[in-house]
Amino acid sequence: MHDLTKVHQAELAILKEIDRICRKYKLRYLLDSGTLIGAVRHQGFIPWDDDADVAMTRASFDGFLKVAPRELPETMELVMPGQLHGGKGFYDFTPKIIYKNSRIHDESEETAFYDGKLDRLSVDLFVLDALPDNKLGAAVAKGLQAGIYGLAMGHRYRLDLGKYSPLLRSMVILMAGTGKLIPLRWLIKLQDVLAKKDRKKKTKYLYYSNYQPDYLYVTLERGWSTETVELPFEGQHFMCPKGWNEVLNWVYGDYMKLPPIDKRKPTHATTEIWVDIPADSDP
Repeated sequence: MHDLTKVHQAELAILKEIDRICRKYKLRYLLDSGTLIGAVRHQGFIPWDDDADVAMTRASFDGFLKVAPRELPETMELVMPGQLHGGKGFYDFTPKIIYKNSRIHDESEETAFYDGKLDRLSVDLFVLDALPDNKLGAAVAKGLQAGIYGLAMGHRYRLDLGKYSPLLRSMVILMAGTGKLIPLRWLIKLQDVLAKKDRKKKTKYLYYSNYQPDYLYVTLERGWSTETVELPFEGQHFMCPKGWNEVLNWVYGDYMKLPPIDKRKPTHATTEIWVDIPADSDP
């Protein structure tokens, strides 16, 4: 198995900064996805996992964005979707906190296009927004987000069309081709406006508005994630959704069951991961 000790040290350092900032400004965050499974099943990182995820409700997320740039240490940086390639390069709508002294991809024209920001170890920041209660409204909200994403893909370094069916491939080409004619800053602004459109409503459900389209199906009951509990994680305690069992059951099913041995691989297993942890650091 790959030795991910330094990878986990770097990501733990980022998680600790997120925790520190949120507690200082009375904001809430949630360990999410595989990181939440790790907290519940391993009381730390999944041993073969080499990334980390955090979610926030809209109010906490907006508050975090105001203070994080000045609070983060020099070894870390908040990277927003509209900052890549001079504001003209799109990868997705997910902000990241990167650990600067690391690398997960070999240098290439593509990594250079994204200013070297996406080839760093990072923690992704996902946003939970209000989802309309009626089925039609919910479908429209998610459909609009998927459509904007498709348009924004026109500003990617390249399109990976191999993973799509012929019909979906044609739609992606059409959407991306159209989106290429629209300034990316407009699309980022539109995505933000539409994601927030129901923020003042106490809807029953929340959804991850800045997920990639194939994950927009994930819908959570508001009560699962608007309150937090603290779970042990790598010798620390981090905020997790109060309904962590319901969240994980809904998304993963039997989340306590380990995957087959041949599936226990890092996401970036094909690349030699480099990370520099200063000897006197306290991750």
